[in-house]
Amino acid sequence: MSFEFQWNPYADQPHNVAPHKERLKHHLKHAGTYMSLFTSNLRRAAPILANYRQYRKKMYKEQVQISDPFAISVSPSEGREEEVVELLKETNIQKTLVRIPSWERRNLTRFEKFSKLLFARGIELTVALLQNREDVLHPSRWHHFLEEVFSRFGQISSLFEIGHAWNRTKWGVWDYEEYLRLARPAVPLAEKYGVKLVGPAVIDFEFHLYPPVLDVIPFDRVSSLLYVDRVGAPEKKQFGWDTSRKLALLKAVVDGSTRRKHNLWITEVNWPLKGTGKYSPASGKPNVSEEEQADFLVRYYILCVTSGFVERIYWWQLVAPGYGLVDSRDNEWRKRPGFYAMKTMVTYLKESAFLKKIHNPRAKIFSFRKGEEDFVVCWTKGEVCEHLFPGKVVRVVRRDGEEIPRGDDRVKIDGSPIYVFLK
Repeated sequence: MSFEFQWNPYADQPHNVAPHKERLKHHLKHAGTYMSLFTSNLRRAAPILANYRQYRKKMYKEQVQISDPFAISVSPSEGREEEVVELLKETNIQKTLVRIPSWERRNLTRFEKFSKLLFARGIELTVALLQNREDVLHPSRWHHFLEEVFSRFGQISSLFEIGHAWNRTKWGVWDYEEYLRLARPAVPLAEKYGVKLVGPAVIDFEFHLYPPVLDVIPFDRVSSLLYVDRVGAPEKKQFGWDTSRKLALLKAVVDGSTRRKHNLWITEVNWPLKGTGKYSPASGKPNVSEEEQADFLVRYYILCVTSGFVERIYWWQLVAPGYGLVDSRDNEWRKRPGFYAMKTMVTYLKESAFLKKIHNPRAKIFSFRKGEEDFVVCWTKGEVCEHLFPGKVVRVVRRDGEEIPRGDDRVKIDGSPIYVFLK
């Protein structure tokens, strides 16, 4: 059954218009898909569990070269595209992602013009292709959309993420077999136009969906929309799983499903903001203050990139009232604390090497080297503690890039990450 698609332009997501009764009828009718889903996971349980134990043991204990995992998603902003690009360049990030919805096919020229602007500025572009229920019910429509986008954007971008957050029914896909019907035609078309496929773009902690999809679709990059905002801080646990454990499990599932190792892409993450009303994509608990968002951004990135499992992380997104690094509600756009936190993190961590995690029961302390300079990034879950570093503390820099007046080698640490440079 088809329902009129309704887009929420304030929060950049669809309204869930399909009645619960209809979704329940669909799930009951297709109950067999859940048995095949269970079987697919059961067959891989042994290698997945073996991988997970191995990955958890080595996590944060091995050195990791952090080349350039930093990325931000952007959207064309009517008449202000140049400003978007300049803000992106200011962060020193050179990788971005642009969403193109299938229902905006008549506006492809607008997306194409914006993408060419990014390309001309030397910014690497990944294109995420968004679906709705009509694409599932009318496969030819989706097939024509894929072909047109690949043919028009293939010279601008070689990377296309197929589908988006499809394990949420508001995005139009009601089971994994429906997603496969969208992903399958992308494979021969990608070969035809010489582009690479990214996917399966599963959102949140639902890793059981990867084995049956990866069994069929040979993605060039495996992606996840690994949100942890529902529990607040990235170190907090959901059913006993914090960000680090989720990441190790995700890699174990992906590697165990395909029998080979993958570097993962996280193609979407953010924390929605308090006080933004209709612009927030979530209500209640997930919303945080701007300061908390900036803290969680740095903490999330460091927990992920120092694991050695993640090749790239895209923050969603640069400019957005309800969750972006820049608030666009007024004519004069305002850079939020998260903007400066991202810029500072990229400045120090890009092309650095993670050396080790320093033991402290009350704080997270990660040691890095960049060129001839040694430094640590540290924070707590919110409480305040002090740490005495071996060697001389040369300088201390706040999350937003401001230098802190230095005392002795005993440094005060709290929930806001700091950079401590050592000699």
